[in-house]
Amino acid sequence: MNTFTIFLILIIFVAFLLVVVIMVQNPKGGGLSSSFGGGGTQQLGGVKKTTDFLDKSTWTLATIMLALILLSSISILGGTGTTDADLIDTEGIEATLPNPSTGGDTSGGDTSGGGEAPTQ
Repeated sequence: MNTFTIFLILIIFVAFLLVVVIMVQNPKGGGLSSSFGGGGTQQLGGVKKTTDFLDKSTWTLATIMLALILLSSISILGGTGTTDADLIDTEGIEATLPNPSTGGDTSGGDTSGGGEAPTQ
C-alpha cells in the first residue's frame, strides 16, 4: 500500500466525520444537536457546550482535511520518481530528426521531388 492510498483512506474517513458533524449542527439550535443535548434539559454541559464542541470539531476536521489533501498531492508529486527530464522521450526525438545523408528526407521514400501521386 503506497502513501497516496493511505492519504486517500484518511481523507475519506475525515470527510465522513465532517459530514456527520455538519449534519448534527443546526444554526438555529433546533437540529439534532438539541436532541443530543436534551432539548430543554441540561446534560453534560448543555446545548451551548454541545454547539461549541460541534463548531470546533467542524473547523478542526476541515483543517485536517485540507492538510491531508495538500500532503497527498505532495506524495503524488514526490512518489513518481520521475523528473521533467525523464518525461522527455529522447529516442523518439532522435528518430524524427532529418538524416543528413538522405538530404533531409525522414520518410525513406522517393527523393526525386516530382510531387506526383503514385500510380496504381
